Amino acid sequence: MKPKITLKQIAKDLGLSVSTVSKALSDSHEIGTVTKNRVQEYAKLQNYKPNTMAKNLKNQRTNTIGVIIPNILNPFFAKVFSGIEKAANAKGYNVITYISNESHSKEKQAMDLLSNGTVDGFILSVAEESQTKNVSSHFKEILREGMPIVMFDRTMDDVSCDKVIVDDFESSMEAVKHLIKLGSKKIALLSCIDNLSVGKHRALGYERALQDYNRSVADHLVIKTDSEEDFDSRLKKLLASGEVDGILALDEHSSTMAMKLAIQKGIIIPEELCIIGFADGVWSRRLTPSLSTISQHGPEIGAEAAKLLMEKLERKVDIHSYKTIVVKTELRQRDSTRKL
Repeated sequence: MKPKITLKQIAKDLGLSVSTVSKALSDSHEIGTVTKNRVQEYAKLQNYKPNTMAKNLKNQRTNTIGVIIPNILNPFFAKVFSGIEKAANAKGYNVITYISNESHSKEKQAMDLLSNGTVDGFILSVAEESQTKNVSSHFKEILREGMPIVMFDRTMDDVSCDKVIVDDFESSMEAVKHLIKLGSKKIALLSCIDNLSVGKHRALGYERALQDYNRSVADHLVIKTDSEEDFDSRLKKLLASGEVDGILALDEHSSTMAMKLAIQKGIIIPEELCIIGFADGVWSRRLTPSLSTISQHGPEIGAEAAKLLMEKLERKVDIHSYKTIVVKTELRQRDSTRKL
C-alpha cells in the first residue's frame, strides 16, 4: 500500500514551509493565489488527506454529534434521525448513532463511551427504562462536564437542557374533538405507552377534550398499559361490547391492533368506528382502510434538535441558557375517519 503523503512531505517537495502549505490547504487569505493553487493542485495529485484526528485535538473539537435513540424499529425515530443527519451534515458535522433499546444501562454506557473525546454533544430521546425508573443522574453528570445535551420527544423535567417536543397534550385534545365533530359518542383511549411522558401527556389531552364537551371519562373505555399482551386481551373485550364508535390510539401498537381486531370482528370502518392513530409511518398509509394519523413531523424535530446543539457547540448562544421548542403536529385524515 502506498504510504499517505504528509504536510511535511508536501512542503519539502514544493520547497515551502509547513505553515505555508497548511494555510494554503485551508484557503487562507494570507497566501497568494499562485502559491495556493500550486499547493492545492499538488495535494490533490498526491491524494493528500488531512489528519482529522490531529486537527480535532488541536481545536478541542471533534465536529461529531452523538445521537442516542431508544428503538430503531420505530418509524418516528428513523424520521427524526434523518432530520438530524441532514442538518448536521450541511454544517460539516458527522453523526454517530447508538441504539439504547429502551435500556437505562445501554443509554448510560453509550454516553460514557462517546463523551470520552468522541463527540462534542448529544441529541437523544430518553430510554423507556430511564423514564420508568426516573433515573437522570447520567444526563446531569454529562452536563456538569460541560457537554451539551438536546432531548427530543421523550424528555425529563428535572434535567436542565435544550428540548424539542411536540404538542402532545394539545394534538391529542384536538384529535378527540375532531372525533366528536364526526359524531362519535363513545370514544375509547388506547395506550401501550402509559409509562412514558408522551403517553401521559396525550392521555391528559383526551380527558381535557371530553371535559370541554361536558363529557365524563368512562373508565371502561380507557385502556392504558405498558404490556402489549394485556392490551390485546382488554381491547378484544372492549370491541366485543359493540359500544365504541371512536378510538384515539396513542402509539403504533395500539393503532395497528385497533384496526386489525375491528376488521376481524366485522366492524365497518369508518361508518361504525372512526380511528385516529398517533404515528405516521409508511404502514399507516398502506393499511386497508388507510389510517388517519397525527403526524409528528419527525424530520423537523431532528433538524431543530441539531440546530440547537450546533448553536451551543459554536458558542452562538449562552451555554447556560436553555430553550424548549414545540413542533406543531398535523392531523392527516385518511380512510379510517369519516369526512366532515
